[in-house]
Amino acid sequence: MNKIELLLQGWDSCYEKEEWNPPLTDVLNDVTAEQAIWRPDGEHVNTIWETVTHLIFYKERLLKRLTGEEIEYPSGLTNDDTFTVASTSEEDWLQTLSRLSAVHLGIRERLAVMPEEQFDRKIPSTPVGLWIHNLILHDSYHTGQIVFLRKLQGSWPSRRSFE
Repeated sequence: MNKIELLLQGWDSCYEKEEWNPPLTDVLNDVTAEQAIWRPDGEHVNTIWETVTHLIFYKERLLKRLTGEEIEYPSGLTNDDTFTVASTSEEDWLQTLSRLSAVHLGIRERLAVMPEEQFDRKIPSTPVGLWIHNLILHDSYHTGQIVFLRKLQGSWPSRRSFE
């Protein structure tokens, strides 16, 4: 297995292929807009929807870098700013999920045809392979948070078989 194949395996398993943990598509399956904006009482916790917009931000950023279309972000933009949700209708939630799918698959398409020598190409200062590896870990981390929120809601089983 070469480096690109290894990244593709991780990319697929964090989004749509069951491996050691449930993929993001399974975790978001059947989540309604109401569930996506739900927040437990008490301390501030990002909602499912806020977390998904955060994931989209970093995936879109990488995709634009891969295609040479990177845009200038507003001065002072922080990581916290990437957890925002503008509107909370069911239609908006479905559009958010569609954006997530499009950007994830867009990166996958580019990765699938990427020559291995491009793995170390820096954009702007981080190698492409490291960008993708970090986004795989990032997705897995936030997928676990979403599972936890769904468990708190009672919309995710307390025990789950994946064999």
